[in-house]
Amino acid sequence: MKRSGSLTWLLWLIPLVFLLYFFYQPLLAIFRQVFSERFNQGWQFFSWDQVTRPLVFTLWQAILSTLLTLLIGLPAAYLFARFDFAGRKGLHTLSLLPFILPTVVVATAFNTLIGPRGWLNLILMDVFNLSTPPIKLLNSLPAILLAHVFYNTSIVIRMVGNSLSRLNPHYEEAARVLNASPWQAFKEVTLPLLVPAILGASLLVFLFDFTSFGVVLMLGGPQFATLEVEIYNQAMNRFNLPMAGLLSIIQLLVTLLITLAQNQVRKPRFGKAALSSERKARQRPVGRWQKTFVVLMIILLVVLFVSPILSLVTRSLVAFEAARGERGAFYTGFTTRYYIELFQNRSGSIFYANPLAAIRNSLVYSVMTMVIATSLGLITAYALSRSGKFTRWLEPVFMLPLGASAVILGLGFLLTFNKPPWTSGPFPILIPIAHSLIALPFVVRTILPAIQSIPNLLREAARVMGAKTLQVFREIDLPILLRAVIVSLVFSFTISLGEFGATSFLANARTPTIPVTIFRYISQPGALNYGQALAMSTLLLITSAAGSLLIEKIRLPGEELF
Repeated sequence: MKRSGSLTWLLWLIPLVFLLYFFYQPLLAIFRQVFSERFNQGWQFFSWDQVTRPLVFTLWQAILSTLLTLLIGLPAAYLFARFDFAGRKGLHTLSLLPFILPTVVVATAFNTLIGPRGWLNLILMDVFNLSTPPIKLLNSLPAILLAHVFYNTSIVIRMVGNSLSRLNPHYEEAARVLNASPWQAFKEVTLPLLVPAILGASLLVFLFDFTSFGVVLMLGGPQFATLEVEIYNQAMNRFNLPMAGLLSIIQLLVTLLITLAQNQVRKPRFGKAALSSERKARQRPVGRWQKTFVVLMIILLVVLFVSPILSLVTRSLVAFEAARGERGAFYTGFTTRYYIELFQNRSGSIFYANPLAAIRNSLVYSVMTMVIATSLGLITAYALSRSGKFTRWLEPVFMLPLGASAVILGLGFLLTFNKPPWTSGPFPILIPIAHSLIALPFVVRTILPAIQSIPNLLREAARVMGAKTLQVFREIDLPILLRAVIVSLVFSFTISLGEFGATSFLANARTPTIPVTIFRYISQPGALNYGQALAMSTLLLITSAAGSLLIEKIRLPGEELF
């Protein structure tokens, strides 16, 4: 018992020191920035409008986005859980891709679909000979909502679909025998068992919508600012650090409450008698209504998931030029010019962002994040798997960073580590550390269930045969954990590659990343800059898609990712 307690202390020591230094210290710096200003100047920086306006809009858009996501996600979860159809596995894999995609890629993809130079406007301008884009969804609330639904529907499909696929269909069949209609059987039997999964998915979707940054910044325009965007504006554009700190505290409190609630309800609570194999729960659609439902849902999901991605890829390979003296624009054909021009600075612009440097930096940061986050997550998962009073006391300390957004991390790092050695060197270590804190929750949630599934009898048998602790880990635990560790490595790499919120605070002109470079390109006027942003977004899309396919290939059947 004494040895077990000492091991628990050691397991907690490394992640605890890491969090105290790299999370709680920057968090305290934000608090000091706010409250020292309060005593020095009486909060002259404070304005109620600067607090209430972004807070109300953040809550409003998050509620709307969550409801719309559930409207599409719940029927989609039912589709994948209860029906077998041609292309099901491919469509199910495709549904994970939006969640893996970086926010800048999602925003750029919707720009190519509904933006002024997007496919819909280009086609309509050409067909009807118009001089201005007829569809003006960019820089609007519908554009934000549409991107959030695209981004988060996979969460509902995975969480609710996994729970629904495990429910024994005999319960509904018994209700049908007792003369219940299909709707009554679903409402009275299945739905109550799914409530925890639906609530957990809803809270997680709301959390991601509440902390949305890249999508709102790039699709919402200056008139739409969430708390995240307003923190960025106050810190980077207005240099009002106390106001940015105050907004960060408000955001952190709200997200912490959401995280606590989500952790309480995310796991379904039903007995083993309610469980069934996934294969047994699914069937081929029969009857007109089932076939119509399956066909319509497949069409809707293909349009939702494929159209923005296809729009981005094709638009990066097609050139349109404004017609002089005429209305509209004309098609000039297939081109690889945007990809070639990525690596050239013909005009000698001082705003030129070298994509080779950005790609190199992103790869280095991603590899470092992969190592840090997975190693730290593995240790943390082992610590959390051990029950006891010490673990119960430290769990809230570890839980708080889960509610922190990337923008808050970026601001805290900017206030705390804005001097050498943290800011020196060709690859500042701050960026991969910030990325590791963002990836850590995903790593822990991936590895922890795998650790909890290892029978203690196997470890005890190995110890009886004389195996040391390291041997037990190498011979017993590691082979079982290998899949989860590889998934964590891929997740960490992909998250780091596309991270934009914290990086926008920490990256400079010498150390850009791919998302930061995309944002710079798309923020500058001119068709060439726009095309270069599309080319880099497509390259990042391909890398993220490869990561998504690898995760689906490696993970165990039925293993939850959220």
